[in-house]
Amino acid sequence: MPAIQINDIKKQFGALQALAGVSLNIEEGEFFGLLGPNGAGKTTLISIIAGLSRADSGSVAIHGHDVVSAYRQARGLIGVVPQELVFDPFFTVRETLRMQSGYFGLKNNDAWIDEVMHHLDLTNKADSNMRSLSGGMKRRVLVAQALVHKPPVIMLDEPTAGVDVELRQTLWKFIARLNREGHTVVLTTHYLEEAQALCNRIAMLKAGQIVALDTTEALIRRISGSQLVLRLAHGSLPADLHGLLAHPDELIEGQPLTLRVNEYAEVEPILASLRKAGAVIEDMQLRQADLEDVFIQIMGGVK
Repeated sequence: MPAIQINDIKKQFGALQALAGVSLNIEEGEFFGLLGPNGAGKTTLISIIAGLSRADSGSVAIHGHDVVSAYRQARGLIGVVPQELVFDPFFTVRETLRMQSGYFGLKNNDAWIDEVMHHLDLTNKADSNMRSLSGGMKRRVLVAQALVHKPPVIMLDEPTAGVDVELRQTLWKFIARLNREGHTVVLTTHYLEEAQALCNRIAMLKAGQIVALDTTEALIRRISGSQLVLRLAHGSLPADLHGLLAHPDELIEGQPLTLRVNEYAEVEPILASLRKAGAVIEDMQLRQADLEDVFIQIMGGVK
């Protein structure tokens, strides 16, 4: 049985079709990435999975429990870290986490609360009032709230947006541990290097539809071979090389050019063509394609 089963979900806000028939199974124990440009429908889909919003049609089940007809069971199986910093300013960190435990009917949960605070570097802030915390610390508390009832499914909606490197490293170390212990993790992020490093499988959304769904490795293999990244000090790319451009819309003066090459032997003819055209190279790198290249290619330049 999939951890999350999504069947033909549609959602419309006025004239905007936020989700246009999304179907997807996320297996138990996966670290799954949900990527897409702003407005693609990622947060809407997460809200429907979490039971915070209701789809116009279609169904979602968490470990077999429908999020509408079996809301109580489904909600207890999922922990959600939202994009927005939502908190009660009148309580300390520990009081906030104890109350969150109470929402799920958990008593005497202090041992797990202490462990979560330790792994998120919140221990020294346990008795601090929520309104006194920095934005990064408040985000750590949001993560702790999502984990306080040990949910088998963890949904992270842009959890590291605008936070420091230390929090990102601390968070991913802890989340990766929970994933190894069997928790299913679903991540949305604009930091594509995070998704590439963490996610086993990825779905890409565009205009409310899934436009790519595969393992991370298979998606990256869509862009074959290597890429030659050039910055020209003088001149322009000869017309006979335009067909090699990984991103045809990047022919902007002063911007780097990315050319697809299948093997190293193809580099010298490219350089020869540039010399013949009188172009002068300022900088040159040969690198492998990554998830960002795939994202740009699939989204057609939309970010």
